Amino acid sequence: MPFEVKLPDIGEGVAEGEIVRWLVKAGDSVTEHQPLVEVMTDKASVEIPSPRTGKIAALLAEEGAIVPVGTVIISIEVAGEAAAATPAAAAHAPAHGSAPAAPARPASAPAASGKVQAMPAVRALAKELGVALEEVSGSGPGGAITADDVRRAANGASAAPAASRAATTAAPSEKRIPLRGLRRKIAEHMRHSLDTAAHFTFVAECDMTALVQHRERLLPSVKQKGGTLTYLAYLVKALIEPLRAYPLLNARLDDEKPEIVLEPAVHIGIATATEEGLTVPVVHDPASRTLLQVASEIQRLAAAARAGSLKLEELQGGTFTVTSTGAHGGLLATPILHHPQVAILGVHEVKKKPAVVDGQIMARDLTNLSLSLDHRVVDGAVGADFLYALIARLERPDEWLTPEVVG
Repeated sequence: MPFEVKLPDIGEGVAEGEIVRWLVKAGDSVTEHQPLVEVMTDKASVEIPSPRTGKIAALLAEEGAIVPVGTVIISIEVAGEAAAATPAAAAHAPAHGSAPAAPARPASAPAASGKVQAMPAVRALAKELGVALEEVSGSGPGGAITADDVRRAANGASAAPAASRAATTAAPSEKRIPLRGLRRKIAEHMRHSLDTAAHFTFVAECDMTALVQHRERLLPSVKQKGGTLTYLAYLVKALIEPLRAYPLLNARLDDEKPEIVLEPAVHIGIATATEEGLTVPVVHDPASRTLLQVASEIQRLAAAARAGSLKLEELQGGTFTVTSTGAHGGLLATPILHHPQVAILGVHEVKKKPAVVDGQIMARDLTNLSLSLDHRVVDGAVGADFLYALIARLERPDEWLTPEVVG
C-alpha cells in the first residue's frame, strides 16, 4: 500500500487548508523533506514536505480545494513497500500534473451510498441553492462533490448547453482568474470582518512638520549604516503610549463569550502589499525596541512578506494594525478591521500644504490619519480622544524621542 500523506496540524487554531499549488505530479520521484505542496491556511502560506523518499502514486486533492487537517492529500510509493497504487488511488492519479481525474460514473447518477463527500463551503453553497447533495454526482477526487457540481445541479441539465454557449461567446472578451491562496483568504477575512464588526471611521489631520525635520536629521547617519527610517517606524513607536492609555483599542472581541479581551502587550501589525496580495506581519513588542530597531524590523518583515518567507509566528499575535497607502495615499480611506482586532489605522501621504500657524499661512507637512473602529467595543468619543493623543505625539516628537528611544 502506498504511504498516505495527510494534511498536518500546521499551527494552533488551524482546522483546514487550501491546496494552492502542487509542486510534484504523479510519477515523480521525491526525497524526504522535499516540498510537495503549497498550502494556505488562515495564518500563513506554507509548504508541506515529503515525510518519505519514494515515487508519487497519486495526488488526492485538487488545486483550489479546501481540506480539513488530517485529510489524505497525496500517496507515495515507498521503496521496500508495495509498489502498486491501489485501484482507487490509480483512478485519481492525474496525468502530467493536471487536476486529479474523477472516476467514471453515469451522468446524473447519485454518489455511492454512504457519507456524502463535500467540503463545508460546497455544503453551504448547496444549502443556499436548495440542492440535495445526496442526489448530486460528484466529479471531484474519490467522487467528492465540487461547487461546480452543485451549480450544475441547481441550474438543471438543460441549462448546460446555454451555459456552454455563453462561455464560448465570453471567451474572446474576458479572462477569469481563480480566487485562490492569499487572495481568497483576504476576501474571506474582509467579508467576515464586515459581517461581524460594526465599522466606523474617524479621520483627522496631522501636522508632521516637526517629525519630518527629525527624520531628515537622522536619515544620513542611518543610510550610512545601511539602514532605513520611514514614517511608519515613527508611527509604530508613537502608538505605544496612546494604546496603553486607551486599552479598548488594543483589544479584541470574543464573539462566542461574548467578552472584550484587553491585550496585555502592544504588538503592531503592518499591512504589507505583495504580488500575491495584502499580508500583515507583526512587529512584536515595539515598546522594547528603539526607533531604529523598529525601522529595521519593519524593513525585514516587508522583505520576507514579498519573498513569501514569513514564519507563522511573524503573522500571529497582532493587537492593532497600521495600513499605509504610501506616496499615492489620497486624502482618506475607510480601512477594514483585521478581525478580531477592534481598531486599524490608515496612514496617508505626507505632503506640503498651506496651513495657518500662529495666524500666519505657511507651508507645512500635513497628512490625514483614518482610524476605523468596531463600534461594539469603542465609542466615537474614545476613538477621537485616542487619535488626537497619537497626533499630539507625532506633532511634537522631540518631547518623547530621547536618544535612548531613538537608539
